[in-house]
Amino acid sequence: MLKRRKFITTTIGFSAASMLPNNLFAQQAPKANNSTVLPKRLKKGDTIGLIAPGYAVSLEVLEKAEKTLKDMGFVPYHTERIIGNQGYFSNTDQERADDLNEMFSNPNIDGILCTRGGYGCTRIMQLIDYENIVQNPKVFIGFSDITALLNGIYKETGLVTFHGPVGSTIDDPYSISQLKKVVIKPKKKLVIKNADLNDGELLTSPEFERYTITPGEAIGKLAGGSLTLINALIGTAHEIDFTNTIVCIEDVEEAPYRIDRMLTQLIEGKTFSKASGIIFGVCKGCDKPKKPNSFTLKEVIMDRIKPLQIPAIYGMSFGHVKNNFTFPIGIEAKLDTKKMMLQLQSKAVF
Repeated sequence: MLKRRKFITTTIGFSAASMLPNNLFAQQAPKANNSTVLPKRLKKGDTIGLIAPGYAVSLEVLEKAEKTLKDMGFVPYHTERIIGNQGYFSNTDQERADDLNEMFSNPNIDGILCTRGGYGCTRIMQLIDYENIVQNPKVFIGFSDITALLNGIYKETGLVTFHGPVGSTIDDPYSISQLKKVVIKPKKKLVIKNADLNDGELLTSPEFERYTITPGEAIGKLAGGSLTLINALIGTAHEIDFTNTIVCIEDVEEAPYRIDRMLTQLIEGKTFSKASGIIFGVCKGCDKPKKPNSFTLKEVIMDRIKPLQIPAIYGMSFGHVKNNFTFPIGIEAKLDTKKMMLQLQSKAVF
């Protein structure tokens, strides 16, 4: 059931035209199908709200994110809630949820960028005003721990969300260009292209190897993100239904046996085996030198995923890596394992 809460909206001093309520746009927001709502595309001059719904963000990272957004032609904005620490969080659960709720309700905010991940998003899922999001759909971007919010918001509201760079990683040219192609200048049938691996170390690293797990083609709505967070949602109201989806998976600094355990949990679940396709990004820091009594990351993935006989690949350019493309949660896409290609079947914004 959607929650309804009253909260105070912070007003930013802009023109009278900018004070038009966002729910006017919500009434006009087109639906990709009966349950999926598209947010309005971003443009130069738009105001981007910065939030830290999980771990605390340093002032240095915050200022760097603001500079990058300004260089992109945006106006960055944040409340005082983002500054400081509550243990390892940026603030209390309630204050972090309030910040997210306010960014959606504030008519002067055009899009929302999470400054970092870490941990904490699952703690605020029940404090989010989902009815507010329904009335004020906006571009919402992040990854890592933000996976919980991306998939949870989509499940509760139908709003397409965006697995893409956070404030601490958005200063990469490839990541910026890919983000623009999805949320600023979208193209119909957009092909998401992998980054070039020009670095010699990346070319020889098994974690960056690009390979086919199970050949084939698949069409389905995009879902997923961090494997750890996908698993953390199991058993909750926001557990992902993988039926007819293309599942995107990445993680960072998890030993092969832990990847094995999490994939096994998914496989033993109700819907993972009903997915149309599976795409692994780069699981950085998740491989270990081969030992007689252990497995490599690739061996684990092949062992767990190949028997499902679902088209699947490893090594796409997303995850805890420098080059991080943006993909929309809830938009139908086509996977071609032979071409190592992901193609969006429709625009993710209007």
